[in-house]
Amino acid sequence: MRGLEGKIIILTGGAQGIGKSTALRLAEERAVVIVADRNLEGAEAVAAEIRSSGGKARSIQLDVSSKQSWQDAVATLKDEHGGVDGLVNNAGVTRDKSLLKMAEEDWDLVIDVNLKGAWLGCQAVVPLMVGRNGGSIVNLSSESRWGAFGQSNYASAKAGLVGLTRTVALEQARNGIRVNAIAPGTTMTPMVEAVPEDIRKGWLDNIPLRREAQPSEIAAAIVFLLSDDASYVTGQILGVNGGSAL
Repeated sequence: MRGLEGKIIILTGGAQGIGKSTALRLAEERAVVIVADRNLEGAEAVAAEIRSSGGKARSIQLDVSSKQSWQDAVATLKDEHGGVDGLVNNAGVTRDKSLLKMAEEDWDLVIDVNLKGAWLGCQAVVPLMVGRNGGSIVNLSSESRWGAFGQSNYASAKAGLVGLTRTVALEQARNGIRVNAIAPGTTMTPMVEAVPEDIRKGWLDNIPLRREAQPSEIAAAIVFLLSDDASYVTGQILGVNGGSAL
């Protein structure tokens, strides 16, 4: 894809799943990958894998729900690189329970990581993109944005990311910064693999392609939106879901 070589891309939740696949794909496109995760050991393992193949990557510890953590991270990257060209707000967490069983802490954690974390990321990184011939932000929403049983917290966060994406896209268009979201369907990540197999089989009935996505398939869409091949795409929510629909 065009325009990614040498670009500085921050990727949150990069230690596993979709995040790891995206980091490896960005490395193939010769981007400089900043693998950010609360799990520094996991992030460094991904960065080391990229470097061992001749790519450029570094790890950084980041709690996306903490404004201070974001400030520390971007200060380091500004010192090292002068700015940032791309941001993938991928970090996420689930705490599934039906409405009446869900504790307030479960709601707060999921909203803080999935929605507030992306908002903080945009706030922290946009100033580092201004003046660098544009930039690109990709937020990770979900098909759960339409509502999902036992996920009032997660569905609300992922629906909120749609509004955040559109709003930041409108505000930052004048700076040449594009903002889009990916809404993956069921994807073979550790989060999904923890779901009982009989439930997962039921999900397939609503997927025309009759299979779950591989993380690399979601990564390909993310990297497209980061690239110059998507130079006229902003404010969009791209469903990567095997054709599923309500």
